[in-house]
Amino acid sequence: MKSHRKELWFNIPSRRGFVNITSEVQAAIHESGIREGLVLVNAMHISASVFINDHESGLLEDWETWLEKLVPEKPYSQYRHNDTGEDNADAHLKRTIMGREVVCAITAGKLDFGPWEQIFYGEFDGMRRKRVLIKIIGE
Repeated sequence: MKSHRKELWFNIPSRRGFVNITSEVQAAIHESGIREGLVLVNAMHISASVFINDHESGLLEDWETWLEKLVPEKPYSQYRHNDTGEDNADAHLKRTIMGREVVCAITAGKLDFGPWEQIFYGEFDGMRRKRVLIKIIGE
């Protein structure tokens, strides 16, 4: 069995944002030479997320609206975490809702996805450099 590791780096210029990283994950699979196996894609920061969904502009806006209703950023004083001087408690909670990582099958050297499935990086406390781990194992 072989393994391959790659990092993607992001610096989202706003507090929140979503980036489709499917092509970068597929490129890492190609680099690895692995034809059959699994790929783990993991947000390595506790205020960011990796998840799978459809890439449709209305849905991107719906995630933002839905998450903000569930876990509003302000007022900052509503969260105990922010008593420490932080202002990102909502980002930690949004990350928990959207997920830390995905594991996907690789078949014949490609992501083995259903129709419309795409991998996204979700940023909930941006304006600084963060990374995503891609770890591929297989043959």
